[in-house]
Amino acid sequence: MSWTKVLTVDSLPMNSRQVVKTGNHNILLLNHNGQVYAVKNSCPHLKISLKKAKINEDGDLVCPMHRSAFDLKTGAVKEWTPWPPLVGKAMGMIAQEKALSVFPVKTEEGNIWVDLTDS
Repeated sequence: MSWTKVLTVDSLPMNSRQVVKTGNHNILLLNHNGQVYAVKNSCPHLKISLKKAKINEDGDLVCPMHRSAFDLKTGAVKEWTPWPPLVGKAMGMIAQEKALSVFPVKTEEGNIWVDLTDS
């Protein structure tokens, strides 16, 4: 594993988010209900930033543009471009369905660390 220190724990309060750049990566860090997650800050559909994405009641990260939904823990696609109505399926064909990149995270000694090994 290749752990990279990206932020202090105090810089990411409960239910907040922050985009950090480390190497060639823009990573969205989310503190959702006390659990820290790290995902690529780019929707796999059209590369839209996910900083303003919502987290639904199932714990899925929902893209603000076409409402694709991704499992926050695994990045698995839960729903692919359902928005806008009637043309969402056509919008989904612009890019092949693809999971969101999720990075392993740990908090240690007051810092947030992200593993960038497979990225």
